[in-house]
Amino acid sequence: MIEMKNLTVSVEGKKILNGVNLIIEDGETVVLFGPNGSGKTSLLKTIMGMPQYKVESGNIIYRGNEITARSLDERARLGIGMVYQNPPAVRGVRLKEILRICMEKNGTYKEERISEAAEKLNLTDFLDRDINLGFSGGEIKRSELLQLFVQNPAFVMLDEPDSGVDLVNINLVGTVINELLEKDKRKDKRIKAGLIITHAGYILDYVNADRAYVILDGTVTCSGNPRDVLEDIRTKGFKGCMECRK
Repeated sequence: MIEMKNLTVSVEGKKILNGVNLIIEDGETVVLFGPNGSGKTSLLKTIMGMPQYKVESGNIIYRGNEITARSLDERARLGIGMVYQNPPAVRGVRLKEILRICMEKNGTYKEERISEAAEKLNLTDFLDRDINLGFSGGEIKRSELLQLFVQNPAFVMLDEPDSGVDLVNINLVGTVINELLEKDKRKDKRIKAGLIITHAGYILDYVNADRAYVILDGTVTCSGNPRDVLEDIRTKGFKGCMECRK
């Protein structure tokens, strides 16, 4: 699905990613762990093509195509989508309007499908409100996931989808993520793949990940079984990962 080769990235002259190597296969769900400031969100935004993230060296290969120099909107059209950690509110644009636009772009628009999608994330009463304006943290996360759901990308990136979501709605979030990632199909039959950032690891109770990576100081240092890696981090902290790297 996607590969990063020796990816080094800077923002305003400051290096934030240093020689990242990472491969995510078709049908695979990967979870990314790391302490604050380690480069997790920077990696996702670099893959998405946010313009302030300058690739100094290395490559991003998506479905066999070099996309390192492609713009954000080109990458979105190719099938890359992202739920942001702290997205903005958008005054004057109702939630249902952005959903309609997304559906029209991929040829799936029907009025009833908007209501059906919103119901999946308990957001029916939010459709006529401005995007994210006055929403709680959990409501914003569900709103962003709803937009991604109707966008229906092939490569799904989720920046802390479990952060701020209450226990009542985390199951809804997990269900929609599983649907996005085609978890109802055998792995070898799935077309889509996902990269999920999580701190607490709660999302792993609802979404089964195939592999975990740890990123430290802008470099991917190790990988392993998601549950094993999470347990090591919970018991030893990232200090254990740093010692392992040495």
